[in-house]
Amino acid sequence: QVQVVESGGGLVQAGGSLRLSCAASGSILSINVARWYRQAPGKQRELVAAITSGGTTNYEDSVKGRFTISRDNAKKTVYLQMNSLKPEDTAVYYCNLDLYSSTYYVNNYWGQGTQVTVSS
Repeated sequence: QVQVVESGGGLVQAGGSLRLSCAASGSILSINVARWYRQAPGKQRELVAAITSGGTTNYEDSVKGRFTISRDNAKKTVYLQMNSLKPEDTAVYYCNLDLYSSTYYVNNYWGQGTQVTVSS
């Protein structure tokens, strides 16, 4: 079966950095589109960044210039490098992957979420 495991969250002071990882494993061939979402308490889940299979990236305006989404196709892993973190970045971060199966059928999967807390 397919597993999507997130890691890298934690507590950091404002201005600091974290790198989140999202690794896919199991009966898949590759990652198609990958996305990072976040959800703060009492707020709707929002799309933070996305990357296509060709490497094209898109970012939510508030994180442009601070966050970078990237991928390592050999490792079947997607990353979110977060620099210059602000308290308003505090949220649970979720990766969301479109994954090719062995038959090239695309299925969508969510990571379990990882908490990012940025203190003032």
